[in-house]
Amino acid sequence: MTERTSRTVLLRGGAVYSPADPFATAMLVEGEHVAWVGSDGAAEAYAGVADEIVDLDGALVTPAFVDAHVHATSTGLALTGLDLTGSPSLAAALAALTAFVDAQETAGGVLIGHGWDETGWPEGRPPTLAELDAAARGTAVYLSRTDVHSALASTALRTLTEGLADLPGHCAEGPLTKDAHHAVRQTALARLTPEQRRRAQRATLARAAELGIGALHECAGPEISSEADLAALLALAAEGEGPEVFGYWGELGGVETARRLGAVGAGGDLFVDGALGSHTACLHAAYADADHTGTAYLTADQIADHVAACTEAGLQAGFHAIGDAAVGAVIDGVRAAGERVGAARVKALRHRVEHAEALDDESVAAFAELGLTASVQPAFDAAWGGPEGMYVQRLGAERAAALNPFAALLRAGVPLAFGSDAPVTPLDPWGTVRAAAFHRTPEHRISVRAAFTAHTRGGWRAIGRDQDGVLVPGAVASYAIWAAGDLVVQAPDSRVAGWSTDPRSGTPGLPDLTPGHPLPTCLRTVVRGRTVHAAAE
Repeated sequence: MTERTSRTVLLRGGAVYSPADPFATAMLVEGEHVAWVGSDGAAEAYAGVADEIVDLDGALVTPAFVDAHVHATSTGLALTGLDLTGSPSLAAALAALTAFVDAQETAGGVLIGHGWDETGWPEGRPPTLAELDAAARGTAVYLSRTDVHSALASTALRTLTEGLADLPGHCAEGPLTKDAHHAVRQTALARLTPEQRRRAQRATLARAAELGIGALHECAGPEISSEADLAALLALAAEGEGPEVFGYWGELGGVETARRLGAVGAGGDLFVDGALGSHTACLHAAYADADHTGTAYLTADQIADHVAACTEAGLQAGFHAIGDAAVGAVIDGVRAAGERVGAARVKALRHRVEHAEALDDESVAAFAELGLTASVQPAFDAAWGGPEGMYVQRLGAERAAALNPFAALLRAGVPLAFGSDAPVTPLDPWGTVRAAAFHRTPEHRISVRAAFTAHTRGGWRAIGRDQDGVLVPGAVASYAIWAAGDLVVQAPDSRVAGWSTDPRSGTPGLPDLTPGHPLPTCLRTVVRGRTVHAAAE
């Protein structure tokens, strides 16, 4: 493990985003903690004791981001391997697959790719198995859909997966969903070598550091990764060369496994349902483009048992729930657990709901009542919202417009923690903040300041560390330095924004995230006083 630094660093000549001083231009860091925040004039008193003086030259210093929902190995495989995100057509995706196969030395292994999305292709469909096999040239191939809840699997990979044809979600000629998808994914990931896994995980950590991300919440589980995968990631992160990693183990009844692995919770991607794009999110009413209501993986009774067991163990629980029926099952289960072991004990642990897209006023109020943390991904709306987006295709305009109601959650006092669900959407923290502030449905928009808080302090609060994620004396020194341009205050209500820019309000500014404006560039990322990324000069 890398030794912790005890150096003193003085940063001055910029803008420091801190509730301790809204006009701060300097900051002193001693070892792992912020020691002081204030003005350049007052900083002169510390210049003589600093081991390093950083001239910010007008740059912005903020808390480092926290991505509250990632899958590090899969993200790294997409970063270093076949990424079909943005493929304009079925033909282009198949051509990219063939080119990638031709450039590889698979040596009997499995080629893993990600990101295809048929909803934007002119062909309007995924490839058939015969088309996939032809493009793969007989190679064993696993290609996850953009939402990672269905996948294409070549004949060679299907043959390696015992009993596949008998599993729910099996389709002889097209994408696999449900248990069949989980089975081929496990087959593919099991054939990664330790070095391939480490290379992928290092790629994710390096990319996160480049983007000013100081901490990641890894959402692992037996259906999406493995115990070995999570253990390897936590060991790699402990070497101290990149962001901190906090693991979640999403297995029903997995309290002891989570503890043994060093996870902070028995949750994350513990699936109550699937995803809208794959028609597996569980709904009360049928899809607009399919004659069913999706897939339910857990009942309210199973959820109650898990929450009660986690609460008795003092461990945070969490669930993946996207559709309104799935969210309702979580609410019913958590409420039943509270009746069993005590509502106050359940609320104190801030159990999490990942994604939580289809919420109405009643369910938002229930989240607040039960103390649930909403771990959400604003980039989903940016990718699939709007009148021409996938949400409208799947649900129709009225139901689609109700998704991801961030403003309602904030008004109700529900804690928000922002993440990417990478590789579903890419690691992109400022893009995530922009997506929340400029939500495609205007009534769901929140201020840039609130969105920034959800993507920094919100991630720490989600794991019970309320003191972190802010730059104040005594806080952990995990921060990022940005080339950010002019700083402004942006809010959905222009009256609020106008007052906030008045110096009397004491509201610090943040970068202008208006769509079309360039996003800030990360110059340096520091985690607990250690520099984990420095941009080339």
